[in-house]
Amino acid sequence: MPEARRILGVLSPEHRDRLLGFAREVSLPAGVRLFEEGGAADRFWIIRTGLVVLDVHEPGRGAIVVETLGEGELLGWSWLFEPYRWHLGAQTRRGVEAYEFDARRVRAAIDEDTAFGLAVTRCVAAVAIGRRLRAARTRLLDLYGAPGNRTTAAGGEAP
Repeated sequence: MPEARRILGVLSPEHRDRLLGFAREVSLPAGVRLFEEGGAADRFWIIRTGLVVLDVHEPGRGAIVVETLGEGELLGWSWLFEPYRWHLGAQTRRGVEAYEFDARRVRAAIDEDTAFGLAVTRCVAAVAIGRRLRAARTRLLDLYGAPGNRTTAAGGEAP
């Protein structure tokens, strides 16, 4: 996986260690619903192993997967921005080992130490938000683009 997708690889060693000081290790089996769209965003995770799918609920169709996250990736960014509500839902696809963080504690540290706060905020913006927006754009192009010009989610031409 490209290093740019791994949130801990983007932070300086000092900030990475400080962030990990708030972590607790969790193990989650496949099929666990981590959060629902619109729910309170009071936690976030960095995935060590396994897969988590992000989804959106579509009336009449149920949950539609919009992205799959894996090793080294940040699960959740809504905890960082008011009103602290999830924009998507998430469920483990495979068993997951992850670092879990209490969002309130991390936000308090961000407010207390501006250098740490800036580093974490920039990292979340670059790694999670920017990537998710690009993935959503690609998905929309796949769904609504002209039939002869469609691309796959991986960026190649559709068959």
